[in-house]
Formats: sequence, structure tokens, C-alpha cells
Amino acid sequence: MTYTAKKLLTMTDAELSDLFSRSEPGPIPNGQAQGTAIVAPGTPFTQDIAQVINIFAWQGKVFNTEKMALVNKISVFGLEAILAHISREPSWIDGKECIVLDYSKTSVVAHWVRDEMRLISPGFYLGRVFWKDDPIIYFSLEF
Repeated sequence: MTYTAKKLLTMTDAELSDLFSRSEPGPIPNGQAQGTAIVAPGTPFTQDIAQVINIFAWQGKVFNTEKMALVNKISVFGLEAILAHISREPSWIDGKECIVLDYSKTSVVAHWVRDEMRLISPGFYLGRVFWKDDPIIYFSLEF
């Protein structure tokens, strides 16, 4: 099945969790990705929240595989900020390999954040954001 951000915004938390667990990490991507935050999955508010976040807070990520690092595109201006280190590690969710975006040593603002992601369609990743040890939201990245 081919997934889109629009499709993910209609899915429940259980469906997104299952999709993440069934997916492989895929290759570590390189370049710019359009991001979609998936907050309160399975509720009538999910799409509206995603639109507000996309406009005012977060638009995606820019990956640099040579440096194994990325920056986030944030604010209404799409500024490139909040650096993370990229690696492959076991997921905190299911112990299977995933792509980890670790902010603990690279960001004062987001040092308690860890993102995990897996490939769900060609050029399209589903991610999970952790705040300390707790999974809080999902996101998608389209390259």
C-alpha cells in the first residue's frame, strides 16, 4: 500500500503503532523532507492540528547523510535549526531496528527529544517522537 500524509492523518493511534512496528527502517534519507505532525490520531482534531503546526512551528527536516546529522525546518519562516545526530538503533517501542534522530547531545532546546522513524512507502517515513522516555506524537516525512 502507498501511504500519504493525508492517509496517516485519518488513522488511529493503534493503526499508526501497528504500521510503525510492521515497517523496516529503510535507508537513511538524504536531503529535504516535508514533514507532517500527527497529534491526537484518530480524532476530529488531527488534521487541523497538523495544519497549524505546519504553518507556525515545524515544516520538516533536512538530512545530511555525509555528516549523519539533520536540522529541523521551524517557524513561519522555515528556519533551519535544532540539530540532531542520525543513527540506526533498536526502537524503544519494539526493539527492532529503526532510524534514530537523537537531540540529546546536539540541542539545548530539544535535548530530551528522540525521534524514531521507519520507511512505510518509497521516500515516505513514519516517525515517533519521544519526550524523555514517553512516546508523545507521530510524524511523517516525505522526500
